[in-house]
Amino acid sequence: MQTTPSSPHTPSPSLHLPSFAEAADWKLLRGDALHLLQHLEAGKFGLIVADPPYFLSNGGYTCKAGRRVPVEKGAWDASAGMEADLAFTHSWLKGCKRLLSPEGSLWVSGTQHNIFMVGFVLQQLGYRLLNTITWYKPNASPNLSCRYFTHSTELLLWAAPQAKKQRHVFNYALMKQLNGNKQMRDVWALPKTGEEELSEEGEGKLWSFTRPAKGEKRFGAHPTQKPLALMKRIVEATSQPGAWVLDPFCGSGTTGVAALETGRRFVGIDNAPASLQLALNRLHATPPLGRGLREAIS
Repeated sequence: MQTTPSSPHTPSPSLHLPSFAEAADWKLLRGDALHLLQHLEAGKFGLIVADPPYFLSNGGYTCKAGRRVPVEKGAWDASAGMEADLAFTHSWLKGCKRLLSPEGSLWVSGTQHNIFMVGFVLQQLGYRLLNTITWYKPNASPNLSCRYFTHSTELLLWAAPQAKKQRHVFNYALMKQLNGNKQMRDVWALPKTGEEELSEEGEGKLWSFTRPAKGEKRFGAHPTQKPLALMKRIVEATSQPGAWVLDPFCGSGTTGVAALETGRRFVGIDNAPASLQLALNRLHATPPLGRGLREAIS
């Protein structure tokens, strides 16, 4: 559904909260997401993009640069047990639902370690599941044990706050245009060059974005950093220019960069000062082109 873009004079939905850093079009908040989600203004966000803990850091191993290394992304990524993980998931998803506008929607990324729990809780809370996107990673790490198929995908759940009304923003025409004038499918991939590769059937590129490019890590790296191209597609597809975009686990700030580059506004939450500093550096380096685009449309 198409909606009128927000006015460029719309006040920040978090001005009453202490910030780590802020500018006219964005704000970074330091603190616990479960707490801060309760204090943001209800109904102000046209889009929420969440990359929550996957609960992977539990003593396992992976392959990095050809070496066997432990999966230790941080204490925040460790499972506290099924009941505690479920309670955490329920709490932050409930907090997000209150913040979404009637036309807003929510994206959550994950793997088999957390995504089924997320889907279960979304339905418990009355969200409407819109799509399950499969993101294929052509440069995935090999499986060291040789006892499983190689893990080469992540899933992204797209949901709206109402279970029955289809009021959510979906820029269908733009996605169709980007896909060779064919409907874009729910399995996404991008070749390493970032160029389009369209089949005669209009399948378009899979949702298979490679890992973040080297230039996206010039200010430092985050252990769960997502490719900018992936975040830009989500933001462009499911929000309007001028909308406020929230990332409750913002990490390196990729969602914020995607929002600013496409003419949206951004609020990011994280409790790690190093991550917030990395996000701040990236937001400061984002060209003002997107902001001008947003203002022109508004």
